[in-house]
Amino acid sequence: MTKQIITLSDRAAQRIKEIMANAEESSIGVRIGVKSGGCAGMSYVMEYAKSSNLNDEVVEDKGVKVLIDPKAVLYLLGTEMDYKKDELSSTFVFKNPNEIERCGCGESFKI
Repeated sequence: MTKQIITLSDRAAQRIKEIMANAEESSIGVRIGVKSGGCAGMSYVMEYAKSSNLNDEVVEDKGVKVLIDPKAVLYLLGTEMDYKKDELSSTFVFKNPNEIERCGCGESFKI
């Protein structure tokens, strides 16, 4: 059995379910990708997925469907997605074993 590209913590799966339930337009899941930018070179991108693209990698974990942009697969291999909430903010956190550097604000990373 091959390892999933990305796994979800219980908190992340629950938060995605909440987001999907409150979405204004119907979506089949969330799409995760990476883009160039930020202090360390790359940042994670999340958006509603209204449909599956031909080359998307589809991961189903804890009742949630996550579509991975094919250009992001190599950057995300082995990543765990978590959800963190404190008094001032709430955010999805990516625990990526491929990162060699992360900027101080936590918004971008380098592989």
